[in-house]
Amino acid sequence: MPASPSTARALNDRLALRLLQQEGPLTAGQLKQLTGLSRPSVADLVERLAAGGLIGVVGESGEQRRGPNARLYGIVADRAHLAALDVRTEGVTVVVADLLGSVLAEASVPIADETDTGPAVEQAVALVERTAKEAGVERLHTVGVGAPGLIDPATGELRDSTGLPAWHRHLAAALQERLAAHVVVENETNLAALAEQRDGAARDRDTFVLLWLGHGIGAAVVLDGVLRRGASGGTGEIGFLPVPGTGGLPSATDCEGGFHSLAGAAAIAELARRYGVVAPLAPQEPHAATLVREAVSRTSGPASGPAPGRASGPAYGADPVAASASASASASASEFLDVLADRVALGAASVIAVLDPGCVVLAGEVGRAGGEVLAARVRDRLGRMTPLPTEVRAGALGGGAVLRGALLVARDGAQDELFAPPEK
Repeated sequence: MPASPSTARALNDRLALRLLQQEGPLTAGQLKQLTGLSRPSVADLVERLAAGGLIGVVGESGEQRRGPNARLYGIVADRAHLAALDVRTEGVTVVVADLLGSVLAEASVPIADETDTGPAVEQAVALVERTAKEAGVERLHTVGVGAPGLIDPATGELRDSTGLPAWHRHLAAALQERLAAHVVVENETNLAALAEQRDGAARDRDTFVLLWLGHGIGAAVVLDGVLRRGASGGTGEIGFLPVPGTGGLPSATDCEGGFHSLAGAAAIAELARRYGVVAPLAPQEPHAATLVREAVSRTSGPASGPAPGRASGPAYGADPVAASASASASASASEFLDVLADRVALGAASVIAVLDPGCVVLAGEVGRAGGEVLAARVRDRLGRMTPLPTEVRAGALGGGAVLRGALLVARDGAQDELFAPPEK
C-alpha cells in the first residue's frame, strides 16, 4: 500500500535531516540531487524544517553567493544539548555537546574505591551539572552512559555484577531525576564498537568483532550492521571464555581462570615483568598499555647491522656494552609481544570459529598502544590457527572510544525524537 502524503513528507524530512547531519550544510539544489525529490518537494520540506526550528540558513554557496539558490541550510546545533559519560570503576569522564556532536566542555572526577554509593553518585551527577554549566547549557536533552557490566535487554538497566561498584547501578536513575533528561545506558565495549564503526577502524565493515583490551577485557559483536547483545545482554563477555594456560576455570561470579587471566591488564603487566619490559606509570591509561607501547617502541627502532660498505663490528666510538644491552632489550620486548599475540589470538580464534566475522579490531588502550605491530602478530597467528580469512586491525580511538560511542548514542537518540514525524 502506498504511503499517505503525511507519511511520505515525514520520510522525506528525516532523509533530508540525515543528509544534513552526514554531509554538513547543503543548498536546496544539493538536497534535490541527493534525495531525488522534485524541486517543489524540496522547497516544501525546507520550509517545514525551518518552521520547526530544526534547520536554518548558515551561509551561502556558489560563485554569486546571493539569492535563494545559494542559501546553505544546516541543522540548528543548539536545538538540543547532550552529555556523554564514560563510567569506570575509578571515576567518571563527561563531555557536553550540541546536537551535531560538537564538544562544548569536558571534565573528569576520580571516585575512590571506599566511597559509599550515595556520595559516589552525587559526585558523578554534580560533575555533569558543573560541566553543562561551564558549557553554557541550561538543559540537557539526552545523556548517554557507557559502563562496564551487563545491560538488561528488557529494561535497558545495568545489571548487578560482581566486582563492580554499586553506585554504577544507581547513576542512571539519579541523572534522570536531577537532570530531567532522557538517559541511555550501554555496555562500554558495545559503545566502543559503535564508535570504531562510525569514526574509527571499522568504518568500511558492517560485520566485525571488536576485542577490547584495557583495564578489563571484553568483546562486542556487530553482524550485518547490527550490534548483537544476546538473550541476557551478555554477548562478548569473553573474559569468562575458558582457555588453556590459565591453570583453572572461570566461575559464574569470577572470570579468573578465563581469557581475562591471559589478556587482562594485570596479566599483561605480569608478562611484561617476566620479559623485563618496564615503563613509568602514566596517569591517563592502564599501565599495561604503557608497557605495550614501550615494547613496541623498542622493536621499532632503526634496523641493526653494519652500514653499507663497512665491515661488521662495533662502530668507531660506539659503546659495545650499551649496544649489547639495547639489542637484548629489543629482543626481550619482541618476545613479550610475541607471547601477548599468542594469548590474544587464542581468544580471538574462538570467536572467529563461531561467528566468522571477517574482521577483528583490537581496541581499548592496549589495542591502540600495540597498534599495527601487535595487530600484525595476531594476524599472523590467526592465519595459522583458523581456515577462516580474518583481517586484524588496530583500533583508532583507544580509550576514548567509549566516550565517543556514548555521545553517538545520545545524539542518535535525541535526533530520532526531534526528527520524528508529529503524531496524528
